This record gives sequence, structure tokens and C-alpha cells, in this order.
Amino acid sequence: MSKVVVKDIVEKFMWNVITGNAQALQRPLTQVDTNRPGLELAGYFPGTQVKRLVVLGDKEIGYIHSEMDEISQRRAFEYLTGPKTPAILITNGNACPEVLKEIANRKNFPVFSSEEKTSHVIVNITNYLDERLAKSMILHGELVRVHGVGVLISGKSGMGKSEIVLELIQRGHQLVADDRVDCFRIHNQLIGRPTPMIEGFMELRGVGIIDVEKMYGIASITKQTNIDLMITLESFRSTSAYDRVGIEEKTYQEILGIKILEMRIPVSAGRPMATIIETAVMNYLLLIQGTDSAKEFEERVLKEIAKNRDEEEEA
Repeated sequence: MSKVVVKDIVEKFMWNVITGNAQALQRPLTQVDTNRPGLELAGYFPGTQVKRLVVLGDKEIGYIHSEMDEISQRRAFEYLTGPKTPAILITNGNACPEVLKEIANRKNFPVFSSEEKTSHVIVNITNYLDERLAKSMILHGELVRVHGVGVLISGKSGMGKSEIVLELIQRGHQLVADDRVDCFRIHNQLIGRPTPMIEGFMELRGVGIIDVEKMYGIASITKQTNIDLMITLESFRSTSAYDRVGIEEKTYQEILGIKILEMRIPVSAGRPMATIIETAVMNYLLLIQGTDSAKEFEERVLKEIAKNRDEEEEA
């Protein structure tokens, strides 16, 4: 999780600064959600999420001016400008209440204003903070986009993962990250990105580092993708139980709390791995659209067995 301070979000959305100096803009933002104070303005403070950015829209400003006297305003604003609250934003071009401005100046507390609608502002803040404060981890493997599906190819070192991905790139698919994948949970989805320093590069044993974009064109790489499918490469062992028909129970890997379908594919000399991975991805696309080829085949076999049984009983 990266560190985000008030200055970052102010510069991102170009809010107007009402109070707060450079030191005040260094307050940390640690919560994705915002707080529209309703009960707080009414004088009820238990349960308040004090670490959220406070948003005052038309309703809040209207309530402050029409229903709150100076004493109740001071009580509410003294609480809302506490040491753990990052900032207060006033939307829809509303003017800052004088009591709030006075208290914020005394405390060097950051207050901002925006001409944007409250609903738009909250969506923008949530989306921005969701990405900046996203949970993350580093995964070992290759991330490639095949037929629009983000495929994480994992396996032990020396399995030929980079060589397989290179062949997929030559077939028109896109490289996202080689060897190291920076994984983030954003909007309840897994997003994979390359480390900026090695973005667009691959390492091939015996060849060295290659620049994929310059060799295969700008369309051969992409900066990020959802991680939809995980393919684990294993050395072929005749004693291992691999899916033959596909009716076996599906296996999943949990990454940052999100389950990803996993396929274990054996690697052996002569197997066209790029073709197999393309086929696995197309079968995955059929699966998420509701077409399960294995089950359809099983139903066909069962119907044939029942037909033969009926013929034998008639005979």
C-alpha cells in the first residue's frame, strides 16, 4: 500500500485551498471511503469514522446555515477538524461557513472547495484512493493477455515460461510483465502490472534481455490487465492426476482475497505449449459464457449408455 497525503489528492483534482499551509497538506489519507457528516452536525459523534475525508455538499451546508446556531457549529467543527481527520471538502461551489474557516485557520486544518457536484466528487475520490491505497503483492511468473484474458503463467524456474510467452507474443498476444508481476486488488478485481524499470523487457536464457516493444511493435505490450486465469506449468509425470475430460472439480488460487481459476498443465518435449495455452483460454471464455464442453460430452456419453441399455432390454 503506497502512502497518500492530502497534497496528492488536491493536486490531482485541483481543488481550491481555503485554509491550511504546506504542513497541513501532509496529513495522511488512509481510508478509501468519504464521510458526509449528518449525525455529527446534529451533535452525535459516537461511531464516526474520523480518518475519512469529510465532504460537505448542498444538504450539509443548507443544514448548517438554517438549523445550527454558532454554539452547535463550533461543537461540530471542533470535532470534525480533529487530528486524525485528513481534510474537509466543500462541493458545488458552496461558501465555507465562517465558523469552520475560523476554527480551521486556528488549527492549521486543510479545508478545500470544488465546483463539482457532490456525487461526482465522491466517485472520483473513491476511485482515486481505491487505486492508490490498493492492497498489493509481488507474484513470480509471466503475465500475458491472450484473447483479452489476463493469464498468469507460473511454475518452477527453468520450465520455459518466457519462451512460451515469446511465442504467444509472436502470435499477436500481449506481454504485461516478465518474471515479476506487481499485483493489486482494485475495485474487487486483481490487476497485474509490470515493475516500471523492466516494463516491456524480457529475459531469455542464452539470448539475454530483449526489448519486446521495439522487436514486435507497440501492440505487443500492455501496461496492465485483469488477472483472470492462472496456468501452472509442471514437469510431466505419468503418476500425476491431470484433467483428462474436464469434469473434475475446478481448483482455484486465492490472491489478495480473490479466487482465480487455476489450470495445471504438464510440460514435456514436443508439446506445443503456446497452442495449448490459447486453447485453455478459449475454453475458459466458453466456460464463463455458460458453455461447459466437458459436461456436454458427459451428458452425450450418458445418453448413449442409456440408449444402449434400453436396446439390450428390448432385445
